[in-house]
Amino acid sequence: MRTRKLPAVVASYLTAANEQDIVAVASCFDQDAIVRDEGMSRRGIAAVREWARDVSEKYRPVVEVIDVTDTDTGATVTARVAGDFPGSPVDLRYAFTLHQGKIVRLEIS
Repeated sequence: MRTRKLPAVVASYLTAANEQDIVAVASCFDQDAIVRDEGMSRRGIAAVREWARDVSEKYRPVVEVIDVTDTDTGATVTARVAGDFPGSPVDLRYAFTLHQGKIVRLEIS
């Protein structure tokens, strides 16, 4: 693994998420994508869109990238996340699996 710049789709996702732009967030994902966050998994673009909307409305998160590490299948981003939640800000790990310019899996821990 090596540190590098954000893949284009990851940069687009983070920008859209910080702008609370649910349509743009969803456009970064593959139709059959899986998102794992807060102990739950969501599969498919409709579920991803619903997750993005719920997170945006509930927490209003703003993500600041601390580090990016290249992986065999995508990238892992360490980020400081601030928003409307207890303990804000927190550092989280975003593990992105990418395929053909789309996010096929995102695990946030």
